[in-house]
Amino acid sequence: MATRPRLAVFKFASCDGCQLSLLDAEDELLEFAGAVEIAYFLEATSAIAPGPYDIGLVEGSITTAHDAQRIQDIRAQCRTLITIGACATSGGIQALRNWADTDEFLQAVYASPQYISTLATSTAIADHVRVDFELRGCPINQFQLLEVVGALLQGRTPRVARHAVCLDCKRNGTVCVAVAQGLACLGPITQSGCGALCPGCDRGCYGCFGPALQANPRSLSDQYLATGHGPAQLLPLLRNYNAAATAFREESERIERLAGAGD
Repeated sequence: MATRPRLAVFKFASCDGCQLSLLDAEDELLEFAGAVEIAYFLEATSAIAPGPYDIGLVEGSITTAHDAQRIQDIRAQCRTLITIGACATSGGIQALRNWADTDEFLQAVYASPQYISTLATSTAIADHVRVDFELRGCPINQFQLLEVVGALLQGRTPRVARHAVCLDCKRNGTVCVAVAQGLACLGPITQSGCGALCPGCDRGCYGCFGPALQANPRSLSDQYLATGHGPAQLLPLLRNYNAAATAFREESERIERLAGAGD
């Protein structure tokens, strides 16, 4: 009998939502579990098998020195390493600490902050080790994850959309909220994956799936600034689930400089 590929799922700083997306796949999960040996997945089972592993899925960002070392150990155990979700691919919502005083946060949140050991930044897994594939989203699209793992098992390149959310709005017949309602929407620069959920509910896109391929956030921001949207509206959009993603980070810092120049 052929040996099934060994799968491991690891968690760092995150809310567990991306792991739950896999567990929520229900019927598909049964077929998935039959195709691999789930050797390490604490969200699903307490049974643990030691490495090495053929496929490693990593959720969460690096926020402590201990985790910075732990991801090195995990990389050494996994033949293929896939990061899943905004936290693992761009630092997540917790990357807002990258622009703040972490010590001030510790003093405000913890009664005994001297016992807390943390880094001043929240960073993506790829900032620390080589990553073979990044799957975006907050949370991820469970069917995209099944596609990626299935592609690896079949020895082919994963087919994951890289176009902007705007194209999904057109396909869905959704009226553009930026044009019709004057809302600041990140759809033109955000990667597809959610099915254009927020514009379909008359809300602007929040950038949950990170920058789209060849995104041009500066042009979009300039358009919004020219039509009455200020830095106070644009900064929270860009500094959200994928705040530390390069394209969003660079544009948010430019907007912040513009705001400072106007003071």
